[in-house]
Amino acid sequence: MKNKQLYILVLMLLLPLGSIAQTKIELSQVACREMALAFSEDVQKSDNKLSQSQLDKKIATTSFLPKVDAMGMGIYMTPLEMAGMGAEMRMDGAYMAGLTLTQPIYTGGKILTGRKMSKIGEEAAQEQQRMTKMDVIVDADNAYWTYLAVSRKVDMMKSYCAQMDTLYNQTSTALSVGMATQNDLMRIEAKRSELRYQLQKVQNGADLCRISLCRVIGADYDTQIVLTDTIFTTTAPMSLSADISARPELSLLQKSVDINKQQIKMVRSDMLPMVALSAGYTYFGNIKMETMVDVGGGMYMPFTSEFKDGIGTAMLAVSIPILHWGEGFRKVKKARFDLENAELELNKNSKLLSLQAEQAMRNMQDSYMMIETAQLALKQAEENLRIMRNRYEQSMSPLTDLLDAQSQWQQSYSNYIEAQSQHKIYETEYLRATGNL
Repeated sequence: MKNKQLYILVLMLLLPLGSIAQTKIELSQVACREMALAFSEDVQKSDNKLSQSQLDKKIATTSFLPKVDAMGMGIYMTPLEMAGMGAEMRMDGAYMAGLTLTQPIYTGGKILTGRKMSKIGEEAAQEQQRMTKMDVIVDADNAYWTYLAVSRKVDMMKSYCAQMDTLYNQTSTALSVGMATQNDLMRIEAKRSELRYQLQKVQNGADLCRISLCRVIGADYDTQIVLTDTIFTTTAPMSLSADISARPELSLLQKSVDINKQQIKMVRSDMLPMVALSAGYTYFGNIKMETMVDVGGGMYMPFTSEFKDGIGTAMLAVSIPILHWGEGFRKVKKARFDLENAELELNKNSKLLSLQAEQAMRNMQDSYMMIETAQLALKQAEENLRIMRNRYEQSMSPLTDLLDAQSQWQQSYSNYIEAQSQHKIYETEYLRATGNL
């Protein structure tokens, strides 16, 4: 419920003042993450599991405390004749009520072990929650930067189409004065048609990316999103580390080992004596005894006596397992196998997590180099396009050279956008792979 309220609050802050029914929002990367976390069902489930683990811990703590139980009953019986006594017992409204207090004294360490296990369970739920939030942030960042990249490609294609429109107008004018050929104009028109098709495809892709982003943040699919973090800021990865000590997955694996260690103690406690103290008080009443009493002269009169009293009890119970045909030892041995498997799983997955972190670090380094390479290629393509445009205008180079230069500029620009967006995505992946997201 709190997550839903946070989501609504964030959405209200992002919407323009006026009406919340508007379907256009401005979205920063930070707000995107917050809205994704507030909307995610997986995060809400992890919150619930954490709350459950905290309740388990409180439940385990109550095992140290005495338990008080109350009982009560009403009794109706047909009259019971007391043989040889000439009396009759009546219980046609008898009652009994009492309290019982039970305090465990020694349980073979079961209660203490149970509390330790509940504490480990709470810590594991916290790590699971952290891991779930990291996954949601990764999805949010991926959707955010992908939508930004495709949106910039749309702008780039619109700019390219504008260049071709200008070139078409220039060539059409040149054709009218005999400075260009009809073939040149047809080539430009064919290129314009191709670019309009490509622009439509990129716009369709951008709309799909927008819908994907709406899904992540929990917005309606017809919501128009204006991204506010539109500048790719990248810094050289100087001091990267593949340390995985902060990974929640690693912590969860270690918690699994810890739980299995405690499970061995729990199983072993079944082989040890149990000592408990029990005290109680029971009150009963309305039990009647009816008889005939000799009052002399051969006369008898009915006499009824009622019994009501309270009984206090105290009991120390000791349970000592003696012969269970090796059941306890086999359970301990089975629990040790579970512990060994958990340790093997920890060792195996630690290597995989280290490999993931190493790969994420290399992706960061490689993607930054790709940005530098793409940036250099774009500068060269821009310079080449400038030269080819001047030469074509001065009739020093054919149209095909100019069209090729424009295509190279388009591809270089597209590669530069992709390199930047991929670097931002790899940056988030690296933070998750090292547990620092």
